[in-house]
Amino acid sequence: MLARADAGFRSEHDLLGDRDVPADAYYGIHTLRAAENFPITGIPVSAYPELVTALACVKQAAALANRDLGLLDGRKAGAITAACEEIRGGKLHDAFVVDVIQGGAGTSTNMNANEVVANRALELLGCDKGDYGRLHPLEDVNLGQSTNDVYPTAVKIALDLTAQRLLQAMDVLQDAFAAKAEEFAGVLKMGRTQLQDAVPMTLGQEFASYAIMLKEDRTRLAEACALIREINLGGTAIGTGLNAHPGYAALACRHLRDITGLPLTVADDLVEATQDTGAFVQLSGVLKRIAVKLSKTCNDLRLLSCGPRAGLGEINLPPVQAGSSIMPGKVNPVIPEVVNQIAFETIGNDTAVTMAAEAGQLQLNAFEPVIAHSLLKSLTHLRAGCLTLAQRCVKGITANRDHLARLVDGSTGLATALNPHIGYEQATAVAREALDTGRGVRELVLEKGLLTQDELLRVLHPDNLTRPHTRP
Repeated sequence: MLARADAGFRSEHDLLGDRDVPADAYYGIHTLRAAENFPITGIPVSAYPELVTALACVKQAAALANRDLGLLDGRKAGAITAACEEIRGGKLHDAFVVDVIQGGAGTSTNMNANEVVANRALELLGCDKGDYGRLHPLEDVNLGQSTNDVYPTAVKIALDLTAQRLLQAMDVLQDAFAAKAEEFAGVLKMGRTQLQDAVPMTLGQEFASYAIMLKEDRTRLAEACALIREINLGGTAIGTGLNAHPGYAALACRHLRDITGLPLTVADDLVEATQDTGAFVQLSGVLKRIAVKLSKTCNDLRLLSCGPRAGLGEINLPPVQAGSSIMPGKVNPVIPEVVNQIAFETIGNDTAVTMAAEAGQLQLNAFEPVIAHSLLKSLTHLRAGCLTLAQRCVKGITANRDHLARLVDGSTGLATALNPHIGYEQATAVAREALDTGRGVRELVLEKGLLTQDELLRVLHPDNLTRPHTRP
């Protein structure tokens, strides 16, 4: 390294030659080239703080394992550990500048991490940035490692950390729907199949179904998180462990468990684990499942609230902003709409993950950067969508109770409840006449003497209309 402090640069060398790096930069020549080579999304790795944190966790665990094995002296290991702890605490994230989508299976991200950790560690040792003769990004920070075990391990940790935040957000949304289910427990309404009147239910039952769907999906997401906790750290380039100490994998994993608090395990076969992206595909599929069901729920909210005068108008979504630049007084269901769009994006991300996973060849999948970017986007945006939907929509929903009661009373769907009491043929005739004449089912049943007033009240009592019961 040749210092050029007078010009504000330092000179660094790699296999392609020499390059000037800004003297105050924590990154080095490998990061510089990657930033030039991959001006793709404009989104740097630092946009995903969990990924930067995870990289620091891996580098710290590796340094501690190599120290314990006598491969890295304690002074260097201490400096590397201190640098990593600072990064884990939120410092130096702006030095992770490479684009999230890059060629090289994540090599540029690993190089970026090596250089930032090394240069901060050098400062902590009282040395200048770039003084790699004293502590080297590859010889010391990357000791016993390869991008091919560091990057997927860091990605899995980042996904797990981000997924925990999504799980918490889903819990908030689940609670919001459950609270509405309780609030609307006694509100009778018509259920619909194929958008046609079906049979009565309560608005509480409708909202409870949304809460239950979220609960089920939270379980599926937790299961997917368990699968990504198997790591290949210690496998180095292709899983054979070349250039790593025989005890390194188990020791590094132990330190990584202590640092992250996650129940990480070393894969039984590191060759298989290095090429396998099945856990990413599984997680992506669960995120697509969550997205599809969230989007369906938002479709329901938009439909049930449509109007306010010329639509179903069964519920009211809280107004949060003006809906039109030309139509005065118009308010749109913008919160469900934005969640719909997050769902569309997540479904598209799942396709990207699927294609990238399928495109792996032989001992490595080179396309894990786009897998990581797609999954982290989905997790992050779904979390924001769940919280926004809960706080700015679901909590403020109100029911048009009188309107719902009128719809039930005027619906031919009541005839279904009469089947066990007057027979299918008679019930069909009543439903048809009600439809043709506009008269109510109750009125026609009483007029024809098919049931007494007391019998009809008992049959059409909300408790009997909305849950299983034995015939009297």
